[in-house]
Amino acid sequence: MRVAIVGLGRMGHAVEAEAHRQGHEVVASLSGRAADQLVAEQFSHADVAIEFTRPDTAAANVERLITLGVPVVSGTTGWDAQLPRLRELVTRRSGALLHAPNFSVGMALMTKAAALLSQHLTNLTEFDAAIHETHHRKKVDIPSGTALALQRTLRAANPTREFPISSSRVGWVAGTHTLSLDAPFETIELTHAVRDRAVFAAGSLHAAAWLAGRSGFFTFHDMLFGGPS
Repeated sequence: MRVAIVGLGRMGHAVEAEAHRQGHEVVASLSGRAADQLVAEQFSHADVAIEFTRPDTAAANVERLITLGVPVVSGTTGWDAQLPRLRELVTRRSGALLHAPNFSVGMALMTKAAALLSQHLTNLTEFDAAIHETHHRKKVDIPSGTALALQRTLRAANPTREFPISSSRVGWVAGTHTLSLDAPFETIELTHAVRDRAVFAAGSLHAAAWLAGRSGFFTFHDMLFGGPS
């Protein structure tokens, strides 16, 4: 697979390293700081672009890539409000976009398990339910996109609960998310902890290979499970 990487931060470098490890060809590595600097010639040999930039630049970058006819896998979080507009653009252009706040298979499985627990909380009023997420001190968006996605899934499974989120930004934690169910005499916790951001790089490359030849707007759950979380 021929990959263009948009974004040269920690995740961009992790994707590049993982792509080389898997034997993919990296045909371009671009900063993505200004969407108007992304031009067709840079992607002429790319099968897909993988975008990990910043919340304030992601929408413009993705819009530019779709306009250029490049299939896009986007993992930047913190810009969900603009996704409906990009979904419409994908439809108009017959483009391809797979967006996910988290490319970890383990996190996707945890979300499935958490949704099942959520369904059974309606009448169990003795249990309080909450989400806590911890990330490294340089992460921009609070709460994390993964925590917000988990919250949406839990609320969809059980509209009677709010599932509040608390956040920590400390040290160099790649990402930890915990759903806690606490009652007077017992506690249940589901936790997903990332040991290395290479897991996100591997997941994004898996998504890129899956997206090739498809058109439409997709999520990581679509790829893994054939439908939304």
